[in-house]
Amino acid sequence: MNKKFLISGGGTGGHIYPAIAIANELKKYYPDAEFLFVGAKDRMEMEKIPQNGYEIKGLWISGIQRKVTLKNVAFPFKLISSLWNANKIIKKFKPDVVIGTGGFASGPTLMRANANGIPTLIQEQNSYPGITNKLLSKKANTICVAYDGLGRFFPKDKIIKTGNPVRQDLLSIDSKRLKALSSFKLDSTKKTLVIIGGSLGARAINKLIESQVAWLVAQGIQIIWQTGKLYYEEYKKYNELKGVQVHAFLNKMDLAYAAADIVISRAGAGSISELCIVGKPVIFIPSPNVTEDHQTKNAQALVNRHAAILLKESEIERFQILFSGLIESDAKQKMLSVNIKTLALPNATSNIVEEIKKIMN
Repeated sequence: MNKKFLISGGGTGGHIYPAIAIANELKKYYPDAEFLFVGAKDRMEMEKIPQNGYEIKGLWISGIQRKVTLKNVAFPFKLISSLWNANKIIKKFKPDVVIGTGGFASGPTLMRANANGIPTLIQEQNSYPGITNKLLSKKANTICVAYDGLGRFFPKDKIIKTGNPVRQDLLSIDSKRLKALSSFKLDSTKKTLVIIGGSLGARAINKLIESQVAWLVAQGIQIIWQTGKLYYEEYKKYNELKGVQVHAFLNKMDLAYAAADIVISRAGAGSISELCIVGKPVIFIPSPNVTEDHQTKNAQALVNRHAAILLKESEIERFQILFSGLIESDAKQKMLSVNIKTLALPNATSNIVEEIKKIMN
């Protein structure tokens, strides 16, 4: 009998990318397996999952808003509709296992899987889980995590520390340094700063770099600045500054990381997992607009291990002091590089698949 895998995750790239990576890895072991994804109807997974060759069904679901708003009036109806439709999908598809990587749709999907007696696995990317995964963890068979200390939120006997799935082309970036310098036409005698705000971009990071770009160039820094597609038109004029490159999106992330001496990044779980493998000094500027402020908690977990620098949006005026302290100290750069690399978990995807195989047996 061919195995059948039902996978639910979405809302952001941080939930979608691990879901696809897990499916691709499962395919190596079960080439004849059937895969079906479940997402939220109007979210990016409905586009991204088919682009990666998988079928997806959409549920009418969204998160509950923290503030009092009319959107919350529809939430009970959306939840009932999603539980009903998730149940129909499960009954028809008959999966051997259901995997949740987070996002709105994974709540009703895994709830109905548990009710139908189907084994479930949760892949929690963050150091501080959201409310959905806390609820689902009570019935899940296994919870794969990327950070220590999650026994505060989940049943301890179900937790396995696997790490987060990452792009495999990042595992060998040290050997790509010369290719990267050439590809981006960089001066090998200067330090390179790479700025990443995610695929859509980060307004606060872009505004910070705009205010500091002349100062950075005056320090002899060359800049690869990914603005995100929402902001590219606004900032592309800085391409005219010598030593500054503005990109809407970086297609060759491995080469961008290989070229970097210092990285400025948001602190989403996926970015952090990648940067641990990359092993470059990082200044994290977490987004404060995410559930439970989990990006700040993710970054703080690294700061506590002397593996990164944290700059909150509310303290952005400290940038020049922080950056000068880092660029002027080779010892500090070296310490951050060494420490962040010790936190890398490069075999996360295959470790997660091993856990899936166990609960199917």
